[in-house]
Amino acid sequence: MGGLRALRSCVLRRRTGRRAAATHHLDLLAVAVLAKGYRFVELYRAEELPARPLLLWVFAFGRGHRHVRLAVGVHATSGGTWGYFEDVGGGRRFLARCGDVEAAAVRVDAVLKHRMFPSTW
Repeated sequence: MGGLRALRSCVLRRRTGRRAAATHHLDLLAVAVLAKGYRFVELYRAEELPARPLLLWVFAFGRGHRHVRLAVGVHATSGGTWGYFEDVGGGRRFLARCGDVEAAAVRVDAVLKHRMFPSTW
C-alpha cells in the first residue's frame, strides 16, 4: 500500500508542476495579446473548473455581432520544451514555441485576423 501512495504522490507532483508551467506560459501570452488590443478569458484560472483543460480564449470583436475566438492551450513538446497550441475540435494545431511569446502573439493575431477577414491569409 505504501508503494501506491508514493506513486500517487509522484503523479500529483508531476501534474501540479505541469499545471504551474502551463499557467505561467498562458499568463505571458495573455499579457502579449492584451498589448495587441485583444480581449481574453483565462479559463485556466477558473477554480470552479479544476478538471477542464487549461485554455486562454482570445477574442476579436467586429462590427455588429461578428466576432471570432481562438482557444490556446500549452502542451509539452519533444525535447522537454513547451508549445502554444490552438485547441480545435478535439485536436491541436501548433502555433509557436513557449520560449518566444512575441512570435506566439503575432501568430494569434494572424489567425484571428484571418478568421475575421478571410482574404488576409
